[in-house]
Amino acid sequence: MHNYIINASIQILPIVPDKHPYEWVDEAIRVIQQSGIKYEVGPFATVVEGTYAEVMAVVNAVNEQLLLKNCNEWIASVQLNIRSNSDITANEKVSKFSE
Repeated sequence: MHNYIINASIQILPIVPDKHPYEWVDEAIRVIQQSGIKYEVGPFATVVEGTYAEVMAVVNAVNEQLLLKNCNEWIASVQLNIRSNSDITANEKVSKFSE
């Protein structure tokens, strides 16, 4: 894959009775925060930006962390926005709506 900037939405949906789901989501967000790539936490998903390799490494790290911490079951929903010949950022998609 190329080295242009892509963006992705990562949503973790824990299916567990052992903890409040937000505790598992917070665990996933900590992994994203520690990754070093640009991110923005939203109420339904976290948007990240980086190269394809960086973004996919974060997705993998989130899943590995949940496994390591013994989360019993979760759905990882990932949406990727990739442009074939240049960067694409979340800001370019939403900046017209900023006040």
